[in-house]
Amino acid sequence: MPDFFDEGRPHDGLRYDAYQEAWTRRLDEPPSDDADPDARRLHHYLKYNWERQARVHDSYSPSEALRSAAEAIQDAQLWMVLTEPWCGDSAFVLPVIAEAASLSDQVALRILPRDDNLDIMDQYLTDGSRSIPKLVAFTKDGEELFTWGPRPDGAARRFSELQAKHDEKMDLIEEFLEYYEEGGWTETDRELAERIQAVTERSVSGATGEADLTR
Repeated sequence: MPDFFDEGRPHDGLRYDAYQEAWTRRLDEPPSDDADPDARRLHHYLKYNWERQARVHDSYSPSEALRSAAEAIQDAQLWMVLTEPWCGDSAFVLPVIAEAASLSDQVALRILPRDDNLDIMDQYLTDGSRSIPKLVAFTKDGEELFTWGPRPDGAARRFSELQAKHDEKMDLIEEFLEYYEEGGWTETDRELAERIQAVTERSVSGATGEADLTR
């Protein structure tokens, strides 16, 4: 069990509705006239990411594969997500994670602000980077079941392609967000279903005493 889990820090994370409420409070406090450029830029990201996540919620319906995988969860799980509302990836994929978690009474979703929990984040780096969102699923006893993030595999490949194409970071980000806008975020559904199903299959295999030599 990780020390941070034993300390109860994931358990004290924000529920999804509380995370959204905190986000709207920040939106309701626009930067002052004398605010520095970074503060103005942050508020810009918060605003547009709020609109993006709202569009995902409006258009998304969990697949049958994800519903079936979630319904098969037998034991309590805690899903910890490290993220921040200014993150473009998170605006598109966190709504899918939240919808997936809501499909099972066995799943408790808790969100930890990355920048307030860097010691935890540093245990789940992606190629040495503090990339978000990062989902880590635990049993009630703190055993790690699976991780996911910071973006679907297809989105990760697209990002790498654009890194080779663009010298300017903002040009890269603008085109990458277009990939999400065109539906790239929907891959999250399939990948979560696969992760959840793999955990269920391991659990069944262990319960029956059958060795699983394929993983």
